[in-house]
Amino acid sequence: MAPQRFHEQFDQIQRSLPDVPLAMGPDDSAEFIYEKGVVLARDGEEAQVVEDAVRSHFTATEGLVPDHVRRAGPHTNRSGITRIRVGDPGEGGRSADHAVAGALRALRETEGRAGRRLVSRNHVVSIAVNACPGDEPVPVARTEQPNPAPAQPAGGPDGPDGRVGVLVIDTGLTHDYRSYPLLARTRGDVQVRETDDEGVLQQYVGHGTFIAGLVAAVAPHTDVTVRGTLNDAGAILESEFGERLFDAVEDGWPDIISLSAGTSNGRLDGLLGVAAFMEELRVHDTLLVAAAGNNASAAPFWPAAYASSPEHADAVLSVGALRGDGEFGACFSNHGPWVKVYAPGERLISALTGFDAPVPYVYQHSTFETCRYGFAYSCTCRSPRHTGVLSEAQQNPPGKPDQVMFEGLASWSGTSFATPVAAGLVAAHMTDRQVSDPRAAARELLAVHADFAEVRGAHVPALLPPTWRPVPVGPS
Repeated sequence: MAPQRFHEQFDQIQRSLPDVPLAMGPDDSAEFIYEKGVVLARDGEEAQVVEDAVRSHFTATEGLVPDHVRRAGPHTNRSGITRIRVGDPGEGGRSADHAVAGALRALRETEGRAGRRLVSRNHVVSIAVNACPGDEPVPVARTEQPNPAPAQPAGGPDGPDGRVGVLVIDTGLTHDYRSYPLLARTRGDVQVRETDDEGVLQQYVGHGTFIAGLVAAVAPHTDVTVRGTLNDAGAILESEFGERLFDAVEDGWPDIISLSAGTSNGRLDGLLGVAAFMEELRVHDTLLVAAAGNNASAAPFWPAAYASSPEHADAVLSVGALRGDGEFGACFSNHGPWVKVYAPGERLISALTGFDAPVPYVYQHSTFETCRYGFAYSCTCRSPRHTGVLSEAQQNPPGKPDQVMFEGLASWSGTSFATPVAAGLVAAHMTDRQVSDPRAAARELLAVHADFAEVRGAHVPALLPPTWRPVPVGPS
């Protein structure tokens, strides 16, 4: 991870959450981003234990101030957690928050006796993962075709219990999404604000539309709903994320949830803020298909890494990205035994925005001359490439920023897009094979129809849509 690149993207997320001071962690390593001055605890008795322990520890520790320690949110909610203020969020810069670190240390012995975690940072869950996206969207010529191309369904129009329902948790839909024929039946939340005051496309606008287009291409007989849960430049606090997940399923649990967001947390036991939702997921038949992240790391990325938990292994399918030729893992893709399957995720083509009217997107070129992940092949992080700084490029340009126009389809790369490809293949299998249980469909698909690819020397299962076209991969 190049520090300059991380700090640019950190600034983008901070602007998307202007009222929430953020820090990098752990210990300035930039593995994840979290809220300064606040920790999370399970509501009820455990929250009181945490609050009391932190106040006592801060009173006895030089340099830590107990005056700030208090509840900073509702004592109970559906996500089962509460925020506890432990420090002044206005103090210090973006480096590690000493008050939060002190609060975590205050519960170390108590957690050891309890045998489980009692307190956590309030992480930022984002489609930019550690604030470093795999790629930014690029317009394609009007003569280009979607990739994967729209499938010709082998079975009837519906599964055994009607059309398969896929819920996409993302940024929402662009205003003109239905002008793309594949999305005529799609529904959901329209993006709150697509452009800034100068008409420039905001960061990650079109992300949800692009994903919905991939699901509809791979699995044409699906009912796709897109929620704008990640409307703020693809970022949300962990404390809010669990609640918003429950909001997304208020009208009923779908067959499949496609989630192209998450975070590392430096641990092996998941996210406190989504624990209640993950427990609720277990008792439903819904399959959560979750992105493995773009950190090029083997560290668990949540919620995708719940796929390696015995309690959730059947309910979660974690998806990494293959590079353009489908033979190997993409340079940016997270990896490791907790990633259960890989799917094409590099230079896919789908709907973005601008079918009714072209929409501009401003970017500036990266200064990095080599792939930031250390790969030699000419991948998505090749130079020059645009950084997604958007309107900031206009405010502080190193030179005149480039401007491109989106008039329909775009090319985009990331585990964000391998995820809906895998979700669509599960949905298509349900329809074609008349399987009503999405978890059973995922097991069958991996057991019978998976191909194989190589990721960091490991032989891994891969799902390749029949209509997907490999793209050439050459040396840089």
